[in-house]
Amino acid sequence: MTMGKRTSAAAIEVRLLREGILESTHKAQAAVCDSRGRVLSVSGNSETATFVRSSLKPFQALAVTGSGTLERYELSDRDLAIICSSHRGTIEQARQAFNVLWRCDVDTTALQCPTPPGKESPLQHNCSGKHAGMLAVCKQRNFPLETYLQRNHPVQRLIIGKIAELLRMPAEEFICVRDDCGAPTYLMELKQMATLYALLCSGDNLDMERIVRAMTNYPYLIAGEGEFDTELMRLSEGQLVSKGGAEGVLCIGREGEGMGLAIKVMDGAKRAKYAVAIHLLKQLGWISPAIAENLAETYITLSDFKRLDPIGELSML
Repeated sequence: MTMGKRTSAAAIEVRLLREGILESTHKAQAAVCDSRGRVLSVSGNSETATFVRSSLKPFQALAVTGSGTLERYELSDRDLAIICSSHRGTIEQARQAFNVLWRCDVDTTALQCPTPPGKESPLQHNCSGKHAGMLAVCKQRNFPLETYLQRNHPVQRLIIGKIAELLRMPAEEFICVRDDCGAPTYLMELKQMATLYALLCSGDNLDMERIVRAMTNYPYLIAGEGEFDTELMRLSEGQLVSKGGAEGVLCIGREGEGMGLAIKVMDGAKRAKYAVAIHLLKQLGWISPAIAENLAETYITLSDFKRLDPIGELSML
């Protein structure tokens, strides 16, 4: 990854207005990078580090696309989409995660993501697809199934090795912690996240091209009806790849142009990251005014008397 000078600018402020009167504020930082790791524009500090959380899923899926697992078990783009997803546990989504396990002859009892409260199966957990993908790789490579979530397990070393290769840095330098589902996640700078999404959408790698195609062709499987990632990819008709993570993280790549956007809301507010994304996507020209208005009706205008007001701009470098 190309390392340049420290880049920073004023952060984005998201104001919650109740009948036009300020009630709450959120601070957000963002970075836009190209596939060479160059910071093109920034709000806040591009070197701000946070856990990438579920925005990492398309890159964890590289273990599936790059290991022969797709071909061995004849997994479809629908299967690959659910592997990249943070789904809502609908019947269709849970069945798709089950299909991944069924095709590689792994029992659902091997899943180590928890069963969500009020649900009946770990297949309904929003990370079940990711876990199913990891288990599929384990089965294909004859890795142990019982310990697939351990940081030093071969499947986890395979994943972080691919990410390290993309960012051109040693795998040992990444700080690893447990995500809420039990799988490893990593501490990354905003510019590293943005670079990953720029690479994902650069069109230079067949494995990543297939991941992009799966996500944009089946956006409903990535999140669900009414969810931001699903709606943005549906409305942009395959031009944008969007994958959010917990605690105010959201990453977006622009297909075919090798540019990525990474957002972090510092207090972790989910509502604020969507408002920031719409605000910045409009500024970047990545979405049309019609798409921005459509998204704003749900994610900025929260009710007849309450709305979000993002203030601030990306500083071009």
